[in-house]
Amino acid sequence: MAAARACPIGVSSVDQRRAAVAVLRAAAASGDLSVGKAIHAKVVRGSRFDVVQYNHLIAFYVKCSRLGLARQVFDSMPSRNTVSGNLLMSGYASSGRHKDALALLRATDFGMNEYVLSSAVAAAAHVRSYDMGRQCHGHAIKAGLVHYSYVCNAVLHMYCQCAHMEDAVKVFENVSSFDIFAFNSMINGFLNRGQMDGSVSIVRSMVRRIEQWDYVSYVAILGHCASMKELVLGSQVHTQALKRRLELNVYVGSALVDMYGKCDNPHDANCAFDVLPEKNVVSWTAVMTAYTQNELFEDALQLFLDMELEGVRPNEFSYAVALNSCAGLADLRNGNALCACTMKTGHWGLLPVSNALMNMYSKSGSIENARRVFLSMPYHDVVSWNSIITGYAHHGLAREAMEVFNDMLFAKEAPSYVTFVGVLSACAQLGLVDEGFYYLNTMMKEVGVKPGKEHYTCMVGLLCRAGRLDEAQQFIVSNCIHTDVVAWRSLLNSCQVHRNYGLGHQVAEQIFQLKPKDVGTYVLLSNMYAKANRWDGVVKVRRLMRELGVRKEPGVSWIQRLPSRLKRQISRSQGGILIRLTLEIL
Repeated sequence: MAAARACPIGVSSVDQRRAAVAVLRAAAASGDLSVGKAIHAKVVRGSRFDVVQYNHLIAFYVKCSRLGLARQVFDSMPSRNTVSGNLLMSGYASSGRHKDALALLRATDFGMNEYVLSSAVAAAAHVRSYDMGRQCHGHAIKAGLVHYSYVCNAVLHMYCQCAHMEDAVKVFENVSSFDIFAFNSMINGFLNRGQMDGSVSIVRSMVRRIEQWDYVSYVAILGHCASMKELVLGSQVHTQALKRRLELNVYVGSALVDMYGKCDNPHDANCAFDVLPEKNVVSWTAVMTAYTQNELFEDALQLFLDMELEGVRPNEFSYAVALNSCAGLADLRNGNALCACTMKTGHWGLLPVSNALMNMYSKSGSIENARRVFLSMPYHDVVSWNSIITGYAHHGLAREAMEVFNDMLFAKEAPSYVTFVGVLSACAQLGLVDEGFYYLNTMMKEVGVKPGKEHYTCMVGLLCRAGRLDEAQQFIVSNCIHTDVVAWRSLLNSCQVHRNYGLGHQVAEQIFQLKPKDVGTYVLLSNMYAKANRWDGVVKVRRLMRELGVRKEPGVSWIQRLPSRLKRQISRSQGGILIRLTLEIL
């Protein structure tokens, strides 16, 4: 290095220029910033460098993570080539400065080869810049660069990240041969957008190439199986993972846990979790989620404690699952204990935790605390809005729910499927029939939400509350809920309230065709006859129940329905297992 320093720099000799390049390479390898700056000073003082030396100087600063100095060299170059731009673009990309990479692309014209282009497209994907990514794609087509697999994959990934799956499909259809990265990108793109139908054909194509899958492919396919509840396919994928010993991979193992949990198989989810040699917070959270999704709330809370005892620190998603378990149990005391834990560990205020806190408080009868959490949040996503809207609706605060919904629209947050369930429920409480049909038939179409059973059931309740029972019956018959017992039972209950006994008898007959031994319907029909002083009808209903072996279970409190283990926890004076955890943390 000392000999290299003694070599004169900046003259026109070819040998001396080569020496300068060698010095820069050695300095970059050793991280000796002073040498590079000395050579840079020669350039500033007027020494003549050609583009090769400039490029090596840029590469040196990029290697030393001095991107500001690299940009100074780039801007001072009398002429540039494609390598110049690629070096700086790569430096920005590797440092996560994707906006700077795109700004460089817009401000300068240094020509783009396949490497520069793939870096530019990757930067557009990171910042979700669809327009810039599309321009890069157009340049790739004009320059004939799309045949490079890494350019094609970068473009495909960009469209998936920007939620333009139609464009991604067009690119994918032109992939000449099987490319595992392209398949993984497409499946994850569809899953992230919730477009399950689009991923089906991709999965079918991938199954035929299972020997070429990597662990990312297994995670993506298992995510598809979880979303579609395809337990058979998921089990087959699990078998293939066993053959390749990939079930021991923490990411594949966590995906297996998630798949079995969403396919209503918590036992196999727990088995997949148990075989993992190393369990991290992701795998612990996955099995907790599996239990919570299958309403095994107390087991999920026990797992939360086990995770702490194993020395694995919960993250915001772990706390969110535990809080949602408390919500399922309407367990305000343990929910408050978890809230205290999040404050102590620094997780309070994070979006997943705040959303789960709102859910817990709403379902535990403390809507005012849910409102306080909502107002304290610096940012709301669609889950936040849905939690407070449905919370207000469930507590009978319909006007407040509608006010928050209007605030949501003003904030330009797109309503989701769940949003409209809460809104239509609020409309039913307020008797807003016209508004309800507007939301169902007009607004839901405008925002791209397809009405489902829950929305139609809310509309039945809305019509019934308004006393428009014949319209409610016609609405049920003409929509996808004509086989839904809950909708028919709602109408039957309204027939009793509004003393429309003739229609009530017809509705009861319809329910018996769908579910001959539905206890609730027999009870409603018997009560309806009793209210009309039709005691002969009451006797007939009771006799029919005896003949069919239908028995009304005696009423019990919520506590009586809980497992004995959880009853003991609730009866403890300190409020259960999580209180102890809170005291330990505090």
